[in-house]
Amino acid sequence: MGSLYLDVKPIGGVVMNDLQLEGARQLRVLVVDDCTDIRDVFSCVIERDGHLCRTAGDGLEAVEILQHESFDMMLLDLSMPRMNGVEVARWLQAHPDVAPVMRVVAITAWGEENMESLMEFGVASVLPKPLPLQRLKALMTETLQDLELSQPVG
Repeated sequence: MGSLYLDVKPIGGVVMNDLQLEGARQLRVLVVDDCTDIRDVFSCVIERDGHLCRTAGDGLEAVEILQHESFDMMLLDLSMPRMNGVEVARWLQAHPDVAPVMRVVAITAWGEENMESLMEFGVASVLPKPLPLQRLKALMTETLQDLELSQPVG
């Protein structure tokens, strides 16, 4: 694994990042992957960027969480035990009231063979594994911008 660089600034003994300094909106992100290391790295990057992160080890656990909590973005591994990412996307499509505005980003080591069917199930994009941390940060920025554009002005 490559080195991880996080831009943080100490304030009165507390380390804060640029997002927290600006008072920007926090994203709520659900990371769904059966690999503990991937969940831990993504969670660390997301939280260090000032956002809230919840993790699930497979699709079944993700569905249970989604029924009780709302998220702005979900990073979804496609290949998992019990309930895979495609099944989660199908479940979300069958239950549109659960996460009507959540951005779903599928992450896979298997290429883009399911891309068309995933888009039909509401997946915003399919990205390759390993996902560069810079791309994860860009996804969070894009999601924040989309949320800001969808907010009524007033």
